[in-house]
Amino acid sequence: MEYLTERLRNFLHEHVLPVENQLISGRDDGTLRALQLRARDAGLWALPLPEHLGGAGLSLTEYAELAVLEGHSDAGPAVFGSDLLLDATMLDLHGGPSVHARYLRPMVAGDAPPSFAMTEPGRAGSDPASMATTAVRDGGAWVLTGRKWFVSRAATAAFTTVACRTPSGISLIVVPSGAPGWRIVREVPVLGAGGQYELALERVRVPVDHLLGAEGEGLAVAGERLALGRTLRCLRWLGQAQRAFDLMLERMRGRHVRGGVLADRQLLHRYVFDSHADLLAAASATRLAVDALARGTDPRTAVGTAKVLTARAFDAVVDRAIQIHGAEGLSDDTPLAMLHRSARAARILDGPDETHVTAVARRLLAVTSPPPAPGPG
Repeated sequence: MEYLTERLRNFLHEHVLPVENQLISGRDDGTLRALQLRARDAGLWALPLPEHLGGAGLSLTEYAELAVLEGHSDAGPAVFGSDLLLDATMLDLHGGPSVHARYLRPMVAGDAPPSFAMTEPGRAGSDPASMATTAVRDGGAWVLTGRKWFVSRAATAAFTTVACRTPSGISLIVVPSGAPGWRIVREVPVLGAGGQYELALERVRVPVDHLLGAEGEGLAVAGERLALGRTLRCLRWLGQAQRAFDLMLERMRGRHVRGGVLADRQLLHRYVFDSHADLLAAASATRLAVDALARGTDPRTAVGTAKVLTARAFDAVVDRAIQIHGAEGLSDDTPLAMLHRSARAARILDGPDETHVTAVARRLLAVTSPPPAPGPG
């Protein structure tokens, strides 16, 4: 595992970081695919995917450290194919033979990028009951109508798994990109950066066998993604936060101001200590989430806690690193502006922090405390 970690670290620094701005832009100029093929040749492709899907079959526990390393760049998971884990697992478990042949197999080969559409304009993403996108049966097809937004990779995806309302409840249906009636409305800028999209579905017809699982069970299928997906995000946010921390330390050691380096300014030592402590707490919480998933116990409290602590740590560490860099930290001459966008979004993605705080607190309050030990006598 140590040798694999070193190979991945070298690949990341030699091939990914130099072109990450280009990769993160979401524009398909062939760079991502070329790096994916190179990662495959290096034995670094799809490390957490099961072997029967063409992955290396690493368990979450084995993969966790590598996920942090891949997460040093937002583009890392896509380059190494690990970002396919959630969609590959979902399609493998709940897709029929047609979905496997048309979407799953090309996807895990790196030839058919996926996207996932849940949230809708003007509606709370945390409230699926408000979902307005519909799918109705018409002979041998589903006909989908509605709007989705904050759909990552929609511009380059081969298909989108769409959450929609069917007569039996919320369902998930696979929709090929470019189908008649499928349309990208616009790119949705996120703090000035692209990569997210709004989609219109205008009576899009897809075969009935593109339904994942049973009709009306979409929330249960989507729910299977949540705990693992949030934990993977935490691991990758830890990698980006560590990168910001390393940039902070490097700046403090090398920046000369009025006859000394910033590292000698005691006022700034608090930034170093607080960041170090934040990262330790977030890493510890994320390890507990990984352990809960690995053991198969109820992971909700561990994952919710890790999500909040890691998002907060990521945001705080990047903010301090920008402050240490001064005006340069606000520019694109360093990765910090890019990391700041990701860090600020982290407190909203996969459910806003407030939702997780409330959910965790309610579960803790519902736990019955053991009776007090009897007193003396």
